[in-house]
Amino acid sequence: MWEFSISLDSKQTEVANSIFDMLRADLSPLNAVVAESIDGCFINILVAVDDLKRSETEVVLLKIISLSICQNYKLDFLNKHLFLPVQDLLSLEAFKKALINFDKETDYFIISKALNFDEYLYLDSFYRFKLAPLRDKWRELIRLANENRDYLISSDAFFDLIKFLIDNLDICNDEIIVVEDEQGYYIYEEGKKSKILSSAALIGNLIDLSPQKINLYYKNENHATFVLKNIFDRRINLMSQDTKMQKFDAKTFAK
Repeated sequence: MWEFSISLDSKQTEVANSIFDMLRADLSPLNAVVAESIDGCFINILVAVDDLKRSETEVVLLKIISLSICQNYKLDFLNKHLFLPVQDLLSLEAFKKALINFDKETDYFIISKALNFDEYLYLDSFYRFKLAPLRDKWRELIRLANENRDYLISSDAFFDLIKFLIDNLDICNDEIIVVEDEQGYYIYEEGKKSKILSSAALIGNLIDLSPQKINLYYKNENHATFVLKNIFDRRINLMSQDTKMQKFDAKTFAK
């Protein structure tokens, strides 16, 4: 039996729970045991799997650890070092999400070179002491943005930059359907319906998913539809549910 442990500061509850949930789901086909415990100031996530399945498990661990670092630690790094004129919160969050996803393949590669599966992983220490090259890469990207902050005062220029970042992300999905109702937004992907999403969560999820085409059935035009149209441009179709020719029955996609 091969075992691997990930430890996080006890304050990182949300991050730890996210890692635990992803590991439990992705390692289920390998019959791995995934357990979580709290030991003093640390949250520990233990993975145990048959020795013959170690290599497959390492692939999953690398993906989830890299995703966690690039989503959570990178966002924290951006919040501390990015100083841009605030157009509006939705646009700023879209910009940060685009930066998080930009060139993430190189981020993952840097993490993979530093990661050692022969020893337990203390995630905060690993990030702080072994991923200095990764932070240097992020710092250079942020420096370029900060140095051009005067240019980015223009909303058109700001949207052009977000669109440039999004257009340079790898396409991960062919087509995604989004439906708005009285509660919020839902994403329909491969026959599955997401949980209810706010405007900010919708925009963030769509940038993460990076689809080739988005069909958005909206109830009322608002700032979220305006931002989405500007950053996805020709990749998004905005369709009013009030237009008879575009009437949409969400139940069709819930099946």
